[in-house]
Amino acid sequence: MKKFNILLFLLFFVGAGFAQKVNVNAGMIFQKTEALYWENGVGADFSMPGVFDNQLHLNLNYVSSRLGTALMYNAIKQDNLIIGLNWHFLHKKDLQIKAGVNTGLFLVDYESAIFDDLPSSSALFQIETGLSYQFKFPVIASLTAGYNLISGDGVSVPGTLFPVFYKLSVFYRFK
Repeated sequence: MKKFNILLFLLFFVGAGFAQKVNVNAGMIFQKTEALYWENGVGADFSMPGVFDNQLHLNLNYVSSRLGTALMYNAIKQDNLIIGLNWHFLHKKDLQIKAGVNTGLFLVDYESAIFDDLPSSSALFQIETGLSYQFKFPVIASLTAGYNLISGDGVSVPGTLFPVFYKLSVFYRFK
């Protein structure tokens, strides 16, 4: 039992030290699929000074038409669960260029049994690039454009998974 407590104590302090070294940004995402829906949601961005000098960022995002077009209109409810890696160029400047790849899961809720034969999920694989600006106060705004390499055909992939999307992210910088 004593060894377990020592191990737990060490893990706590190693974890606390790791957490202090991680830069965390979190906030709102506003996404527009070209010729289709607004999909809004939340996201988080993680980077570490010791890993490529804060140039490589891990992103976790949830965007949904439930928080966008489907909130006010009769639109198909669809959800995107996304994990991605972005590389930030000019990372020591306020205005940065970023480019990356995302993967995840795309889910559609047709809300009616008559659509049960249609595909309701797909893997996501996206490329994305754009600009990110770090304000003097703890806010970061990013404007990006992306492309879904897996697009909907209505037969094997949901037909509402369109290829082109635009995204505005407004994150708070936690220190």
